[in-house]
Amino acid sequence: MAFIEIKKLYKTFDKVEAISYIDLEIEEGELITLLGPSGCGKTTTLRCIAGLEKPEGGDIIIDGKSMIADGFVHSSKRGIGMVFQNYAVWPHMKVYTNVAYGLKLQKAPRHTIEQSVMDVLKLVGLAGLENRYPSQLSGGQQQRVALARALVRNPKVLLLDEPLSNLDAKLREELRFEIKSLVRRMGITSVYVTHDQAEAMVISDRVAVMFEGKIVQIGTPNDIYRKPINRFVADFIGTMNFMPAEMIEVAEDKSTAVVRTGFTDRLSCRITSDAALSKADNLFASLRPEDIEMFAEAPQGKENCYKGTITNRAYLGNLLFFFVDVSGVTIRVQASHLLLYEEGQDVYLHLNPDKCLLLL
Repeated sequence: MAFIEIKKLYKTFDKVEAISYIDLEIEEGELITLLGPSGCGKTTTLRCIAGLEKPEGGDIIIDGKSMIADGFVHSSKRGIGMVFQNYAVWPHMKVYTNVAYGLKLQKAPRHTIEQSVMDVLKLVGLAGLENRYPSQLSGGQQQRVALARALVRNPKVLLLDEPLSNLDAKLREELRFEIKSLVRRMGITSVYVTHDQAEAMVISDRVAVMFEGKIVQIGTPNDIYRKPINRFVADFIGTMNFMPAEMIEVAEDKSTAVVRTGFTDRLSCRITSDAALSKADNLFASLRPEDIEMFAEAPQGKENCYKGTITNRAYLGNLLFFFVDVSGVTIRVQASHLLLYEEGQDVYLHLNPDKCLLLL
């Protein structure tokens, strides 16, 4: 049995579906990320787990105990620690008092409070700052205070609602690794909400991609990136070339297909979902820019090779992006910064048939 089970969860706001009968199982010690655009239902799902929202249907089971079906369990009784986007630390309290507040409400012994607070401040890298006010801390330090406050009561579940979105890019990158390391060391079952795809890819054991109140796909970061179930997931995670396609042939084992696109009558693709097989339109041959090889001369013995002209070249330090016109279709290619091709140059593109996906 999973540590957290979400069963047919349903929630509306003013008759608009925020969560549409979703199912999700989270294993003990797992860090799972709910990823999606604004309004997709990820924060509402998190707040339902926390007990801050009451759904109209379904159930949430934590460590074998129902939070809804057997009677709504208040958030304070769920054994949950939560970190909010806006830190939510009390400006008039010092760091120590902010972190100790929950334990004081539980009427924990004074020596237990002191030991627990000092231990968790050390754990999050705030040792020696216990007598400072939040206004005397950086944004990253304030977020660490919020994290310490969530962890000090040794919760069963840690919930994080876009905790790094208010920080600058370099600090976000630093803290995402710290949170991942901390959660794994403590073995806490964690649910993380973000709209930042890079954050989700780095921090997660699994990613649940949400759209319009539903979980569209769930899997490891590698699965989500390399085996997207449809165009929405592929487009939301990373960069993808999408080329409208018409099905021409399907292999006997239905694993590959040949399609017609705007620049060729024959392009080999891999089929990743049964849904693509049942549709005659709205199909796309899809390929990541880093999966395209570029040559100055036509390569021998390679399938899916097409001649084009570089129309734009973008230098990003450690890599280059080339925009190549192939018979009126623009294809984006990611390559090493050492590649010396220039705008206006004719090149040959190899669209690897093992990595070219047919998506709906």
